[in-house]
Amino acid sequence: MAELEQFREETRAWLGENCPESMRTPITSDKDICWGGRKAELSPDQRTWLARMGARGWTVPTWPSEYGGGGLSKAEAKVLAAEMRRINARSPLASFGIWMLGPALLKFGSEAQKKEHIPRIARGEIRWCQGYSEPNAGSDLASLASRADDQGDHYLVNGQKIWASYADQSDWIFCLVRTSSEGKKQGGISFVLFDMATKGVTTRPIKLISGASPFCEIFFDNVVVSKTNLIGEENNGWTIAKYLLTHEREMISGMAQENTGLDILGKTAVQAIGARNGILSDGLLRADIAQFDVDLAAFTMTLERVRDEAKAGQSLGAASSMLKYYGTELNKRRYELLLRIQGLDALGWQGEDGVVARDWLRSKANSIEGGTSEVQLNIIAKRILGLPG
Repeated sequence: MAELEQFREETRAWLGENCPESMRTPITSDKDICWGGRKAELSPDQRTWLARMGARGWTVPTWPSEYGGGGLSKAEAKVLAAEMRRINARSPLASFGIWMLGPALLKFGSEAQKKEHIPRIARGEIRWCQGYSEPNAGSDLASLASRADDQGDHYLVNGQKIWASYADQSDWIFCLVRTSSEGKKQGGISFVLFDMATKGVTTRPIKLISGASPFCEIFFDNVVVSKTNLIGEENNGWTIAKYLLTHEREMISGMAQENTGLDILGKTAVQAIGARNGILSDGLLRADIAQFDVDLAAFTMTLERVRDEAKAGQSLGAASSMLKYYGTELNKRRYELLLRIQGLDALGWQGEDGVVARDWLRSKANSIEGGTSEVQLNIIAKRILGLPG
């Protein structure tokens, strides 16, 4: 305990000295999020904060130090997170590389692949996107048709991916491709990585009902992919894909915690509607916000417990579906409450007046991306509750 308290004191002092003041303010727009990568347009303070945290490996505090991680114990990582919350420090880096690809590389990648890719993920040098879903392979992902044809020392990749978040802003892609049509469809899938700047890769944004375009479709036309970028064994990509999906679902479940915590909705409501004797004047809304806060607190504790179990060596497995489903529902409830708080003002659409309405529409996609809610409920029923098929 004495060593942990010393670590806390040292961490508090370092954060106080190295976290820029502007990085201790709430995130209010996409520009406040640091995604890193070759195309990133960062403010000077974002760049400084990322560089300083990346140099210590604290963008990925529990990853091994030999790959650019912090090498911290679970207890030390909790202290770091608590000290960052204490000063309202922003996360220095948002990254699909951290949330999804990194854990898969640490488990399935070769030593050379780990040394090549993981340090660049940790430092935010490369922004990654995901090449999973296809026009005819969404929830039935194993039906994917994008092919990787063996050309000796490389593959030629042809096909299409869809709903790839931020593909037009990404540097590299982790991608599922079909390398065999024999046997079960899951058995002919491989997991490969390649640079989005490779000849034959084309991206096109998909405009959503919210007016934004976070999603893209990607087209592959004779894309050359070196076999050194095959992760694991050929035709064994489905195993890696399933493992990565558990981390993606955990990441999506965490959206319920973004920019909100206990009392945040209540304070917003008081500012917008008013209070009597310090209590929100709308009793029904007050009760619904209180219920949301209770459910969010319970979910946060459950999320922390499951993460601790995973770090202790237990597989996240089907629990990721439970977290993804409930986190999705909480996030949708949050935006529904924000719409109620704004009242008629929520009817705005343009500029800052329409932020909540557009975000409410965007939240609906949470129940589709990363596996639909219906799919998650099936997994929960079969693998957690043990119900018959």
